[in-house]
Amino acid sequence: MKVLLSGHLGYIGTVMAPMLLKVGHEVVGIDANLYRRCTFTEGGEIADIPEIIKDLRDLEASDVKGFDAVIHLAALSNDPLSDLNPELTYDINHRASVKLAELAKAAGVPRFLFASSCSNYGKSGDTMIDETGELNPVTAYGQSKVWVERDVSAMASDDFSPTFLRPATAYGVSPRLRFDIVLNNLVAWGMTKGVILLKSDGTPLRPIVHIEDISRAFIAAMEAPREVIHNQAFNVGQTAHNYRIRDIAEIVAEVVPNTKIELASDAGPDTRSYKVNFDKIAKALPAFKPQWDARKGAEQLYAAYSKSGVTLEEFEGARYNRIAHIRKLIADQALDGDLRVRSMETA
Repeated sequence: MKVLLSGHLGYIGTVMAPMLLKVGHEVVGIDANLYRRCTFTEGGEIADIPEIIKDLRDLEASDVKGFDAVIHLAALSNDPLSDLNPELTYDINHRASVKLAELAKAAGVPRFLFASSCSNYGKSGDTMIDETGELNPVTAYGQSKVWVERDVSAMASDDFSPTFLRPATAYGVSPRLRFDIVLNNLVAWGMTKGVILLKSDGTPLRPIVHIEDISRAFIAAMEAPREVIHNQAFNVGQTAHNYRIRDIAEIVAEVVPNTKIELASDAGPDTRSYKVNFDKIAKALPAFKPQWDARKGAEQLYAAYSKSGVTLEEFEGARYNRIAHIRKLIADQALDGDLRVRSMETA
């Protein structure tokens, strides 16, 4: 297939693009490339593919013509970043995403795969929730994903098949690494300071999934028969991989030598707590064969961090923390207040 991959220069996209190429697909990327300063050299090579460097809000019909599928990853990428300016989050994550789907449908693209999120479930506590469960987002990020699913689902037709993949919290090494997600962050704290620092009280439930397995899910859905994926939502992960945050910390402590677990001084409860059932994707998409678990992921991260020599100042600073990086770009006048690039030379 000829695939348009939005967000191909982001945390997941830089891993997904080479995996798509490896199984024989032709890939073109679209990305604003806001994180060009954030490359993690031990995370692998960024695939050399045809690309369009453009803000998601500025896409046109000509950008989406001639494709067999659109995989839409691009977004303001997590809850803290989305809270920086909720209205901008809705503009980029919701309205621009719906516009991309409209352009794709008008251009005759038959498949549209949207990277939604298990954050849609918000606060469901200890009750196991599947794709039929109530969506209860507690952040602008989660709300934006829910609205995209609602609006794009209404566009489904005989010629346009949207699919909504809801990954668990991601982890794993990438050329555009993020340290502001739980497993990645805890391994970095353990390696650099000997302390696995919990920024919540450790009680929230969170399913986690490796970014390579997220990529495998998108490939499996894109290649599946239309009747299997048409206007369907799929949680992406494994039911056995629901953890309390403290459980993840204990795994990290077993992988990273000479570490102890501590609560941050301002640690408190996290309103995002959900336990997710992933049986649907396992049954409907047998080609989806996840290969990672938290321990293997912690080992991969620890090896990469050790090789790179990353420091606390680096991983807690602006380079690998999405909201801190965006704030720095604004301070440097590389971005304006609407998060539009002023100059690619400074971005």
